[in-house]
Amino acid sequence: MRWNRWAVCGLVFVTLIMAVLSCTPASKPAETAAREDPLVRGKRLVYTSGCVDCHTPGSFYGAPDTTRLLSGSELGWQGPWGISFARNLTPDSTGLATWSEDDIVKAVRTGVRPNGTPILPPMPWPSYAPMTDEDAHAIAAYLKSLPPVKHVMPAVVPPGQKFKGAVLVFPPPPAWDAQHMPRPGK
Repeated sequence: MRWNRWAVCGLVFVTLIMAVLSCTPASKPAETAAREDPLVRGKRLVYTSGCVDCHTPGSFYGAPDTTRLLSGSELGWQGPWGISFARNLTPDSTGLATWSEDDIVKAVRTGVRPNGTPILPPMPWPSYAPMTDEDAHAIAAYLKSLPPVKHVMPAVVPPGQKFKGAVLVFPPPPAWDAQHMPRPGK
């Protein structure tokens, strides 16, 4: 009977040690992220943050054209701001060729282009504003590493003007959502 107690105590001790070891990470997430190749990290973030969804032709139709990855989509987004388009993010002259990594980081975090003009919806820059420096620069490095794709995007269509292409329409916001919003054009 005495050996049973020792066996049970030993089993409990081994189980506790294994539980503690399984809860202890092999390395801290920050250390792992710091060692991750910035291009690999940038690619992962571009895919998981939805960039590919809006900026790759065909994505919203269930057939993203990865031969033109992130070269912009001509599917318009219509709202109180008019009609805007997910722009070409490749390093072509029709995309981000003249933008530095810092320009891209600023645009992703603040919704402002290098020339000071705002990036219109549906760009969800407020969701990306708290992104770490490492993540934002990894995205910029990845975008700058893409093969350039020439694609001149349609110009923004001001509110009230007609557009003959495909659009996703966002109606004016309901009263609850609009309580603290600036008026269109402000």
